[in-house]
Amino acid sequence: MRAARLALGAALALGGAGPTAGLAAGSRLAVRVALPGPGPTPLRQVPAPVLRQTSIAPAVAGPAVAAAMIPSQAPAAAPALSLLQDFQQGLLAAEDSGGAQAAADRLAGSFDGSAARRAGGILMHVTSLPSPRGIGDLGPEACRFVDFLARAGQRYWQVLPLTPTEAGAGNSPYSSFSAFARNTLLISPERLVADGWLAPEDIGPARDTPGDIDYAAVSADQARILAKVWERYRARPRLQEEFQGFKDENSYWLEDYALFVALRESFPGGTWNDWPAGYRRRDPQALAEFAREHAERVEALKLEQFIFVRQWEALKSYAAERGVRFIGDVPIYIGYDSADAWAHPGFFQLDEKLAMKFVSGIPPDRFSADGQRWGTPVYDWTALGADGYRWWLERLRGTLRLVDRVRIDHFRGLVQYWRVPAGAKTARPEEGAAWADGPGDAFFAALAAAFPDRLIAEDLGVITPDVVAVMERYGLPGMKVLHYAFGGEDIVKNPYLPENHVPRSVAYTGTHDNNTTVGWLAEDLSPLEKKNLQAYLRGRGIEPPRDLRELAWVVVGLAVQSVADTAILPMQDVLGLGSEARMNFPGKPTGYWRWRMKLGALREDIVRRLRVLSERAGR
Repeated sequence: MRAARLALGAALALGGAGPTAGLAAGSRLAVRVALPGPGPTPLRQVPAPVLRQTSIAPAVAGPAVAAAMIPSQAPAAAPALSLLQDFQQGLLAAEDSGGAQAAADRLAGSFDGSAARRAGGILMHVTSLPSPRGIGDLGPEACRFVDFLARAGQRYWQVLPLTPTEAGAGNSPYSSFSAFARNTLLISPERLVADGWLAPEDIGPARDTPGDIDYAAVSADQARILAKVWERYRARPRLQEEFQGFKDENSYWLEDYALFVALRESFPGGTWNDWPAGYRRRDPQALAEFAREHAERVEALKLEQFIFVRQWEALKSYAAERGVRFIGDVPIYIGYDSADAWAHPGFFQLDEKLAMKFVSGIPPDRFSADGQRWGTPVYDWTALGADGYRWWLERLRGTLRLVDRVRIDHFRGLVQYWRVPAGAKTARPEEGAAWADGPGDAFFAALAAAFPDRLIAEDLGVITPDVVAVMERYGLPGMKVLHYAFGGEDIVKNPYLPENHVPRSVAYTGTHDNNTTVGWLAEDLSPLEKKNLQAYLRGRGIEPPRDLRELAWVVVGLAVQSVADTAILPMQDVLGLGSEARMNFPGKPTGYWRWRMKLGALREDIVRRLRVLSERAGR
């Protein structure tokens, strides 16, 4: 069958500085898609399924696809191709000519250098920065890390959830008592002094803590410092208009959060369901009286959140000036003993006594015969839908005020989730655990409309066709993790193998839940995986180095060279660190989330090596 070509031309205002430099003004961007038929097919008549299945990128172009930039060798080629991929995703839901035309207009009008492009970045949580106070924070070392990213040619800094952590949950950022509040341990004492909130003597001398994070010591020190902030503010209020604006902007959650923490401090031990009935059931009169009696503490908690956001915004502006953007993270679930479950019990599957009827988890698999019982409450999607999914929209909107893109953890749980009876000891079906449907298309359509091109789906694990269909329908990029690419007798169809990556995705060596790549090579790689990895590299003309650090760097190179639009490397892999630097081990509740980078680790040879690798890969 003869293939006719569809040519889409978009007249673009190009030239000047930025990503479009090197293209003459008035140049046209051309996408050619081979379609069966007797002649050229107008864009409006191209069936949506064809557009959904078309990949636009020269690295994966075959007989069916070709993409061209005029002039073809212009340095703007990579950004333009990313724009084409964004354009394609805009057509995913375009079942009629009006939708297709709107997407075409969006492409033609948005080529200003601000759209997504082929880029690289580093995954490292803020807590892992070196600092003189025992934990990474938003102070000078965060700015130095931004400088490192810019010099090394990296465009993204990916962080873990910024919500509060606590010792009872192993200080995991994925187990918080608020979906909206921010972790005040990350507030920089040095910046408090620089911004005039405190005097130098208020923060005291720095502690020499070069090793892993001691959360107990850090928490006590930070509580003392933030108490000083409130004392100074109470004596001489400042930025009152800006503070009031912050409270107004965050009214959906801020009052509930501050009351919840103050109540928790007044009734230590147990959960909010153990509080006196008036507080547990949120009697308006009881809460108003408590708020009056604890007005200073409630206001101090709000001020801490305000200060965090001011420090974060300063860091974000510093990064933006250097071409660095942020990727954030949102856990799918929130804890039962949280401000959110207390403030919105109807959004969760609770019984008449406000106890959990079901908890979250995942079914048995080859890693766990009993499955995993996570223990957080599951959502009542009917109740959330009746409220227009506002809680979720506000949650993501608040996160996306701080970051540029956000990864949704355990995305498959939004399509179907594993529901475990609260009284069950395991997550096995024999104890009543079963799959239940998530919110459906109305929820995903609301997210896509509110946050176009800003969401990343964590699609690791066993992903069923219905999850894939949702991601394709709404243009959500998934994750491609190289640590999973070499298992099985036949790896040709393994979706994590670099040849099977797709442009609209994010490539990683590993994630925060994986071992470091050096640790993976040394301790976790099975004999079959080792054999497959060596055969794969030799097939590409690469003799596997015997030195594990150099072999890990080869794996880093595979991620950076992937056709995925975005490639993210854990900082531990860039530094060539072993399992001693592992951030988390799923299923092990203690001893993790503590790794910190050493002062002076960002050497110039690392900067040069990462920059050269990224430039050669077009990132």
